[in-house]
Amino acid sequence: MIDFNKNGEIVLDIWGGASVDIQFRKGTEEYLDSCIKAMEHSSMCTAYFQSEESRTNAVLEGIHRGTLYVALCSGECAGFAYFIPEGAFHAYHYLHLIAIKEEYRGKGIGKKLLEFIENILFKSRDKIFLLVGDYNPDAKIFYEKSGYKYLATIPSLYRKGIDELLMMKVYEGGE
Repeated sequence: MIDFNKNGEIVLDIWGGASVDIQFRKGTEEYLDSCIKAMEHSSMCTAYFQSEESRTNAVLEGIHRGTLYVALCSGECAGFAYFIPEGAFHAYHYLHLIAIKEEYRGKGIGKKLLEFIENILFKSRDKIFLLVGDYNPDAKIFYEKSGYKYLATIPSLYRKGIDELLMMKVYEGGE
């Protein structure tokens, strides 16, 4: 169930009757450790961010660019999304990273975070691009359910033996 509290924040029933307020905020170094933790225990982390240093650098890059947003559940950072404006083909927005802490996965927080980011990005462009590693079929399904279409496979883009699936979502809103 999705509801809004008196402050207009999203309230989700994610633990069978226990509502949790979800807020989205621009990421700051205050949330660095929580964002790094959100990347842990994921196939993305295993494939690309095995060292804490690489996770730290990725999160700090998003914070310093000002394009990393965190999802706060009852005040605790549950995850983040980081996009690069015009990062796809120097024309369209690119969703670079999205990660949810292990204990919050499967509860709809990632979906709400993605919708929040899309609302920001679709204000200025009609397409969003992202890549999904072929090792992560669940992520591909997640994005397809969210309206993203598979476009192409890019063999061994970042790492030999890991193919990246290029996906795109087109804004369907009326204007």
